[in-house]
Amino acid sequence: MTFSISIIVYIMIWVVVLFLVLPWGVRIPDKIEPGHATSAPENSYIGLKFLITTIISLFLWVIAYLILRP
Repeated sequence: MTFSISIIVYIMIWVVVLFLVLPWGVRIPDKIEPGHATSAPENSYIGLKFLITTIISLFLWVIAYLILRP
């Protein structure tokens, strides 16, 4: 697996894992403020979710690398 393909595989894994991690810990507020969507979360914790996504993606990328290496 070349370096550029390795990067592309990692990015693809990262995006898929991000979509799996995004719903974790989402809480809908009891009182909806005017102008906000009814499904808008109170706090998204996006930085923590990016960190978790990066760690899980790295683990999965290592497995993919071990399987796909020449």
